[in-house]
Amino acid sequence: MNKSITYFEKPGEINTLAVIEAVKTRALELDIREVVIASTSGKAGAAMAEALQDTNIKIIVVTHQYGTTEEGKWDMESQYVSRLNDMGVEIVSQSHLFSGVEKSLSRDTGGISRIEIVADTLRKLFGKGFKVAVEVVLMAADSGALSMESDVIAVGGTANGADVACVIKPAHSNNFYGLQIREVICMPREK
Repeated sequence: MNKSITYFEKPGEINTLAVIEAVKTRALELDIREVVIASTSGKAGAAMAEALQDTNIKIIVVTHQYGTTEEGKWDMESQYVSRLNDMGVEIVSQSHLFSGVEKSLSRDTGGISRIEIVADTLRKLFGKGFKVAVEVVLMAADSGALSMESDVIAVGGTANGADVACVIKPAHSNNFYGLQIREVICMPREK
């Protein structure tokens, strides 16, 4: 099989619209029924959902837990939450799988945990957005948002917006090595 991959010169939000178009094209080509996208504020998630409204593709927006930047607060912006709810998009809010309690223990007691090594390896070899794409699939699977019946497209970003998309065979976190990255759709060359 021959398949082209889109490479962006730089990571970041400037690539979001190109990622959305690439995701839509590949999802329709492969008859993929679920797209998982990381979205802190909800902006990228809403843009993806709007672009895929005319399809039968389920969108799952994954954001981090309450208290990430301010104790007791959620970073999802109400305007995007409303838009996502109006479109019937599922929002998953969960602790980062590749940090969570482990990161707190490492910070407070020194050293680095095995899960942080996994995160750093993905981040340093493939980029932050790639690490995020893998992580949000695991988070969506663990929350019950995925059917687990077939491949999904995962979308992540380096800071804001989206700059990575890949086709993934999902798995739950307790079966991490069951997850398979089947295809890279797009990613930045610079990490």
